[in-house]
Amino acid sequence: MHVLQLGPYPPPEGGINRNILAIREELRKAGHRCSIIATSRSTRVTGEPDVHHPRSPAKVLKLLRNIDSDVLHLHVGGDIGKRILALAFVCGVLGRGKKILSVHSGGYPTSREGKAAKRNSIRGFVFRRFARVIAVNPLIAEVFLRYGLTSDRIHVIYPFVHRLPDKNVEVPTEMRDFRAKCSPMLLTVGLLEPEYDLFMQIDAMEKVLTEFPNAGLMIVGSGSLENDLREAIDSKPYRDRVFLTGDVKHKVTLHLLNDCDILLRTTLFDGDAISVREALFLGTPVIATDNGMRPAVVHLIPTHDAGALVDEIKVIAGATTERQTPTRDDMSNVHAVLKLYEA
Repeated sequence: MHVLQLGPYPPPEGGINRNILAIREELRKAGHRCSIIATSRSTRVTGEPDVHHPRSPAKVLKLLRNIDSDVLHLHVGGDIGKRILALAFVCGVLGRGKKILSVHSGGYPTSREGKAAKRNSIRGFVFRRFARVIAVNPLIAEVFLRYGLTSDRIHVIYPFVHRLPDKNVEVPTEMRDFRAKCSPMLLTVGLLEPEYDLFMQIDAMEKVLTEFPNAGLMIVGSGSLENDLREAIDSKPYRDRVFLTGDVKHKVTLHLLNDCDILLRTTLFDGDAISVREALFLGTPVIATDNGMRPAVVHLIPTHDAGALVDEIKVIAGATTERQTPTRDDMSNVHAVLKLYEA
């Protein structure tokens, strides 16, 4: 079986491309072939076999016509705007083999387009070009029912790949040293973009440090706000307690999620974040903005509420509960995708 996946390809690291890579890995283990067309600009291109980085829509069309696949699997997330919708239409019409669409945007049901979903719409027409749709939560599945897909064509499969940190992977010295001096160590993992409300986290550290003088905040990710965030950190008297790492390989990020004391996910707009699921799998407490779809054990705070964030940090840092750590990886979600391919 030859599967062609389309979606973002790292770097930078992100939830969707981790799902894509996990699927490719399991396909290869099972003796199948997997090709990938990167649909966003990778910051580094290494020339891997069967990984294509087209620089124009025309080159995407050429690849779709020329790659002979049994299954075409398009992954989309975030705002499903006109460009993404056009790509979905092209894949649904010109792509070879059975077509599958994965919608990773947990917030799509609350978007204007999601609320207005109906069968007699351009989006409904485009989405019905796919033989199957994978929804990453039940709310998205309900949206696609309104777009006119029958229930047997919609599959709820979570995109989370639960792995233990690889003991053979070393954390860079500067990150390891920062962790060693922090108690508690707060970690945030995501894009350096406005919707992650990172300036609020940096400002909140002033009050956190009055309660916990040895606390530290590590921010992992890359994005358009990187320079502004570095300037904000440098302006603080506690600049040595905030570490902006830049982009970090996922295998290292897993160690950071495992070793930190609390994961922070303070967002202005968010779905069911993979970093949250990974942290919970490893037994790491999570504080996150309440978006109506967080797992039950997450410590919830209102949007853009620094006081509530500090209060929850105090609660968790002052607790004595022992972590429950897993003993093996959980690849069940990826295996469900492979069963869908085989079907």
